Amino acid sequence: MAWPDIPALVRLEAELFADDAWSEQTWWAELAGRPRRSYVVHESPDGDVLGYAGLDLGGEVADVMTVAVGPAAQGLGVGRALLGELVARARADHAACLMLEVRADNDAARKLYDRNGFEVLSVRRRYYQPGDVDALVMRRDLTREVTA
Repeated sequence: MAWPDIPALVRLEAELFADDAWSEQTWWAELAGRPRRSYVVHESPDGDVLGYAGLDLGGEVADVMTVAVGPAAQGLGVGRALLGELVARARADHAACLMLEVRADNDAARKLYDRNGFEVLSVRRRYYQPGDVDALVMRRDLTREVTA
């Protein structure tokens, strides 16, 4: 991910996460947070951003900041590829586990995380507003391999 990707990221955020979309200023701050923050985009052959993902590399525990796939690329393995890249980056930074939180009603994301070795640790009741949607706090142990 690079600075010129920001307009595409803002558009995808608004399309995918209307109530919680990150602003242009948020993206600038996230990219300025490197090397602790690590982001990647998945592009089409003609350079369109199809999806993106990012990490906070905080030592033994890395945190997924975001994983998103645009509607045109959903179901094509883009999310799996992005998540695989986050796992590889966290391992390269010597993290022992990878944490994330996901909306309990996001079935596609939950399936992706379940298939990739994440386990639910706790539930944050009514975390996402509006809508009173629970957040699931999930963890993957990076010291062992996962067969999906």
